[in-house]
Amino acid sequence: MAAPALERPTTPSGTQTVTIAKALNMGLRASLERDPKVLIMGEDVGKLGGVFRITDGLQKDFGEHRVLDTPLAESGIIGTAIGLAIRGYRPVCEIQFDGFIFPGFDQIISQLAKLHYRSQGKVKVPIVIRVPFGGGIGAVEHHSESPESLFAHIAGLKVVSCSNPVDAYWMLQQAIECDDPVLFFEPKRRYYEKAELDTSIDPLPLLSSRVVRPGSAVTVAAYGPMVRTCLDAATAAAEDGLDLEVVDLRALSPLDLGPVFESVRRTGRLVLVSEAPSESSVTSEIASRVQQECFYSLEAPVLRATGFDTPYPPSKLEEGFLPDLDRVLDVVDRSLAY
Repeated sequence: MAAPALERPTTPSGTQTVTIAKALNMGLRASLERDPKVLIMGEDVGKLGGVFRITDGLQKDFGEHRVLDTPLAESGIIGTAIGLAIRGYRPVCEIQFDGFIFPGFDQIISQLAKLHYRSQGKVKVPIVIRVPFGGGIGAVEHHSESPESLFAHIAGLKVVSCSNPVDAYWMLQQAIECDDPVLFFEPKRRYYEKAELDTSIDPLPLLSSRVVRPGSAVTVAAYGPMVRTCLDAATAAAEDGLDLEVVDLRALSPLDLGPVFESVRRTGRLVLVSEAPSESSVTSEIASRVQQECFYSLEAPVLRATGFDTPYPPSKLEEGFLPDLDRVLDVVDRSLAY
């Protein structure tokens, strides 16, 4: 079910330079202002403003009945949100770190994803689950996971990921407006990167991908934290006369692969990049679909630069685990070698 067009919030329009963290905060504020049924709930989201300060100031301005500090119980947070959604509210749940989502996994898979279907469309569960995900922050175990493929596999859930302040601001509001449950993955190591945000410009549809850097030599597609890595790789490649096209996938389920197909038909080559391991992943699905749809356009196999098929390593080893500019360019070179 597509999200309706957003009404303009009272957020001042015009261009300003903000971080992804600030843009998410602005998006939450706009949604709270727009709809009194929007609630925010999670561990330390109120007085503290969240461990990453995404919800900073919201409880002060909207009250404890709209921004709720919860016990440390992810299953309870999501289960309570399901009950609230059935009664007409639009809860936004924060999972403090990606690896903490698994105590709530059964509620998400067995209840949240199935209620609309189970009730033959009579029950809507417009819940957003915000998940700071991925590595690169030097954290301890369970704080740097990439579980997006698990949820992208589950029918009944929408899964999206922002990569920049503009998408953070608009996509979060669109997810809250959506009548279906949305897993909203936020690239936590990019939280404090800045960009220009113009709130007067109409956003793209929530479930859409887009070309963020045109090129002609190789298509490079990524999402979340890896989009910035791919853009940096494209800048480095341009110094050697190599023109990479970068696609930000944005939506992981359902996938919008039209721009990817169109790009691959022009370049003949595709490199997929993610922090998540390659086995049975979002990148696996994209590689399969591109092979089906663009077989006669491909000049090389679809190649990938991903995290390794191991548990996430200790923080002192994560630099070698995460795909970086050099690994992306190495895979690009392999593609061009065919």
